[in-house]
Amino acid sequence: MTIDFRPIILAGGSGTRFWPRSRKARAKQVLALDGDRTMIQRTVDRLTPLSPPQDFWVITNDLLSGAICGQLDCIPADQVICEPCARNTAPAAGLAAFLIERIAPGAVLGMFPADHTIANESAFLDVIEQAMAIAAAGDNMVVLGVTPTRAETGYGYIETDEEAPNGALRVRRFTEKPSRERAEEFVAAGNYYWNSGIFIWSARTLANAVREHMSETAPHLEAIAAAYGTPDFARVFAERYPQCENISVDYAILEPRSAKGEHHSNLYCLPADFGWNDLGSWAALYEHRLASGEAADSHGNISQSNGSLTIDSRGNYVYSPKKFVSLVGVNDLVVVETDDAILVTTRDRSQDVGKVVRELDATGRKDLV
Repeated sequence: MTIDFRPIILAGGSGTRFWPRSRKARAKQVLALDGDRTMIQRTVDRLTPLSPPQDFWVITNDLLSGAICGQLDCIPADQVICEPCARNTAPAAGLAAFLIERIAPGAVLGMFPADHTIANESAFLDVIEQAMAIAAAGDNMVVLGVTPTRAETGYGYIETDEEAPNGALRVRRFTEKPSRERAEEFVAAGNYYWNSGIFIWSARTLANAVREHMSETAPHLEAIAAAYGTPDFARVFAERYPQCENISVDYAILEPRSAKGEHHSNLYCLPADFGWNDLGSWAALYEHRLASGEAADSHGNISQSNGSLTIDSRGNYVYSPKKFVSLVGVNDLVVVETDDAILVTTRDRSQDVGKVVRELDATGRKDLV
């Protein structure tokens, strides 16, 4: 059976933890952090074996739409949807479901963050095809789960039960960003997975779930979808979308769905053992490049620069493409230079770089954000 598959790329984030390279109009997803292609280009590249470009949709914002349309000129420009304001992943995913439900209610949607990396793309495609088949077989929702390698408190966790007849694991419950103690318990238990943020379901299934679990938001999204392709679309979108609940798919849809119980929720998890990384910080990028054989020196220093010299220095990441860089007696630093800013932090504190952006915003330095 041929499955009508429509990839939905969620690309509205601001990527503040990659400042100063990432800015509001040049966020992480439109940067080439991991090779020559940008993050969103690589996301689309790996999905094109499953779907032609005219079946892709992108949900983003006005600040990024120009860059995205330029980088993804294969995707119809009217399928790059610009949110008038940020409302998190549930309204974005729900809007895509209502838009496609009107033209192909049985189509299977894949929700993909624009800025993740996948090491084994062949294995990735195999898992997505398995998820597509499960989603097409009924009122099923599939989430891809990553085997945890540490007690990470920045990810959501999926608690799984026994294997279902369709080959996936039944989902017992979702837990968002636990404490360190609970995360350690989850990893030790062996039946928990990190929530990858990749979801597969039919347009009809997701639209009905939004109607059920987001009853106040659903009418706004349906009205926006009904106006799509008409002269009223921009006005309806601008009026209605800010009235939608600002909430993630995890909290709005998956948690209440899982509360129905693992044998009644039709929620399934497929282990995503294909080298997933969400590249959530400079430290994560350093670790990813090190693991993928990036040219590091014998002491684990990675330097993207116009030449470098290190003396008694270990585990540093440097981005300064126009300058020669020397490191003397420093360890585990992140140094990033752009034309108008320099970041110096430690790898341990690189998760806090977003605080710089908030402080710059609060003090009126809009030119740097």
